[in-house]
Amino acid sequence: MREFDYQRAYDVAGAVALLDGDREARFLGGGTNLVDLMKTGVERPARLVDVRELPLNRVEPAEDGGLRIGATVTNSDLAAHPEVRRRYPALAQAVLAGASGQLRNMATVGGNLLQRTRCGYFADVSSPCNKRDPGSGCPALTGEHHNHAVLGASDHCVATHPSDMGVALAAFDASVAYETADGAGELPLAEFYLPVGGTPHLETALPPGALITGVTLPPTPTAANSRYRKVRERASYAFAIGSVAAALDVRDGLVHDVRLAFGAVASRPWRARAAERALTGGPADAEHFAVAADAELAPARPLPHNGYKVTLMRNLVVAVLSELAEEAAR
Repeated sequence: MREFDYQRAYDVAGAVALLDGDREARFLGGGTNLVDLMKTGVERPARLVDVRELPLNRVEPAEDGGLRIGATVTNSDLAAHPEVRRRYPALAQAVLAGASGQLRNMATVGGNLLQRTRCGYFADVSSPCNKRDPGSGCPALTGEHHNHAVLGASDHCVATHPSDMGVALAAFDASVAYETADGAGELPLAEFYLPVGGTPHLETALPPGALITGVTLPPTPTAANSRYRKVRERASYAFAIGSVAAALDVRDGLVHDVRLAFGAVASRPWRARAAERALTGGPADAEHFAVAADAELAPARPLPHNGYKVTLMRNLVVAVLSELAEEAAR
């Protein structure tokens, strides 16, 4: 591991100033991803600015009736918060589906959004990787890719984003607040992650040196009837091979409102807008759910060994929405 300087920040302005535009410096939250990448040589920061002591560790009501979640709130505290569990149950379920209890005790909301892909080629510094070393190539295209992207990928990168939490946040139209030396800013989560295109090493729209300060969830009554379902290769402590965050409002047997996002199928949490459009106003039944899933998955471009994800996601959408429709009818 490369030697590095370490500094601890106690206020937001001080944290931003400590980074001071240094491209070789990184903010350190729980360290559950960054430190691992430092050990393998993927990340080689010259300086770490510890932000765990910043006053950003609360979940509070937002002015519009939503919730504001501080960037240093731990995953464990987020999942246990009574308002999150009551108003956005899919978010609590998504957080609990990720990692282990020990890691959730350390991992932070801000860090979760910025975690890097778990693609084996990205993690292996002896392998080419356009995300790690732009222009070097993407060996996953012809190599090991059974858990790689089927939506929104490019010839430059087919890696997936690993966050469970981000999938639920995408479904609920969350926004990400940040602070820079030039002042505060905010990005809708839909714009936070950049498309892969020809620049997979550029992952977010955050300005250089920006510190995430929190996430805001808008008031979304439909979210109270929501669910997160994750499929993985073993029962626990594994990244998804496919996941769905869904919320459903059914009135008189018809879909009045629906929120749907996919995980483990793209380089970012995938908001299923085409499926939502196909669902709204139609009957809340399995046949209609399948048609909507097919509409979303029509642009999928699977590689030779990950085509199963298309069928998996179709079945997952039908199962989750059917369960929510049954609950709404009770």
